[in-house]
Amino acid sequence: MRRQSSLARALASAALSALLAAGLGGCQTLSDVAGSLTTTRTKTAAAAPDDPRRAVEFYGERYRVNPKDVEAAIGYGQALRTTGQRAQAVAMLEQATIGNPGNRPLLAAYGRALADNGNAQAAFDVLSRAHSPDNPDWRILSVQGTTLDRLGRHEEARRYYASALRIAPDEPSVLSNLGLSYMLSRDLPKAEENLRRAYASGRADTRVRQNLALVVGLQGRFAEAETIVKADMPADEAAANVAYLRDMLKGRDNPRTAAAKPVPVVARDD
Repeated sequence: MRRQSSLARALASAALSALLAAGLGGCQTLSDVAGSLTTTRTKTAAAAPDDPRRAVEFYGERYRVNPKDVEAAIGYGQALRTTGQRAQAVAMLEQATIGNPGNRPLLAAYGRALADNGNAQAAFDVLSRAHSPDNPDWRILSVQGTTLDRLGRHEEARRYYASALRIAPDEPSVLSNLGLSYMLSRDLPKAEENLRRAYASGRADTRVRQNLALVVGLQGRFAEAETIVKADMPADEAAANVAYLRDMLKGRDNPRTAAAKPVPVVARDD
C-alpha cells in the first residue's frame, strides 16, 4: 500500500507536468476550443491543407497580409500548436487579440494556446472572457477545469467539469478529465468510476481507454488493466499499448522512474 501511494503521488506529479501538452499526449486529434464557437466551416478553412506544416504556411501568409483576419489568426494558431510551435502560437494570438478586442472565438484560441504552453493561470483568465455565464461553452469549461487542476485547485476544477456535464451530459472527454482530476488528488476509486463512465460511451477514444487502464493498474489490478488496453484492437496495436502500459507501471517500486514518465490525458473532444 505504501508503494502504491508513492506511485500515485509520483504519477500525479508527472500528470501535472504533462497536463495540457499539445494534443495532451502528443496526439492532435482533439478539437480546438475555438471550434465550439463556430457553427459552419468556411470556404477558406475547407481549402486549407490537411498537412499541418503546409497549414502553417497557408494561414501564416494570410495572417501576414491581414493581421485583422480572425479566421486566419485562429487557423495559424492551431497549425502552430499542431506542429509544436506553442510559444509562437501564444505570441501571434496575443497580438491578434489586441487587434480584435473582444472577439470570443479568438480569445478561445488564445486561451487554448496559453494552456498548451503551460500558462495555466493566464489561460484560465483568458478563457473566462471567451464565453459568458448566460451562454457557456462546455468545451471551454472543461479546458478551464484542466487549467485549475494544473494549478492544484482540484475541487474548483471539478465544479467546472460539473458545469460542462450539465450542458453535455456523459461527454467522455469531460468525464475523462474529471477522472484524471481525481487521480491527481490520489482518489483512485473515484478516478476509475468516472473513467469507466467515459469508456462506456461509444464516443470515447483510445486515450480514455489508456487512462482507465492506467488507473486500474495503479490499484494493482494489472491483468485487468492489460485486458482493458487490448480490447477491440488489432494485435500489433494492442501489443504496443500493453508495452506502453507496462512501461508506465514498471516504476511502481521506483517513484522517481514513474515520475519521469508522461501520463496520457484528454482535455477536449474532436
